[in-house]
Amino acid sequence: MMPRRRARAVTLQALYELDYVDHAIETTLTSLVEQFPLPEAAEEFAWSLATGIHSQRDYLDDIVKTLATEWPITQLAAVDRNVLRIAVYEFLFKPEIPPKVTINEAVELAKMFGGESSPRFVNGVLGSLLSHEEIKSEKISKYRSGNPSAG
Repeated sequence: MMPRRRARAVTLQALYELDYVDHAIETTLTSLVEQFPLPEAAEEFAWSLATGIHSQRDYLDDIVKTLATEWPITQLAAVDRNVLRIAVYEFLFKPEIPPKVTINEAVELAKMFGGESSPRFVNGVLGSLLSHEEIKSEKISKYRSGNPSAG
């Protein structure tokens, strides 16, 4: 598995755990990185994702609610919910990652960790993200303002 995909997998596991237990993100991620060592750049990427997603969780959940209108966020499978959080975070806050790469990586995570319908569900939700004008313009304004973590 490629280092960034492994970093996303570790991030997914950390977010999944945090959905169920009240641990600090730092404690959870440190433990996972000890269990599943990553190359230095991948570990930095995992930390960047996990801490960013954790700090923006309510905001990301609001976007997921906008995109997956048929499913309340609490009723989404935990893996699907967290895969979507990762992808939406990358889309909005990691402009150096092409959106198609983000979607492909999210679908791969859904295949590895989710249920039978997870890859199709994640792909559909993220496909609507690409065409959602309000979210696209928000990404552009954050990127132009030089403050991609605002929000």
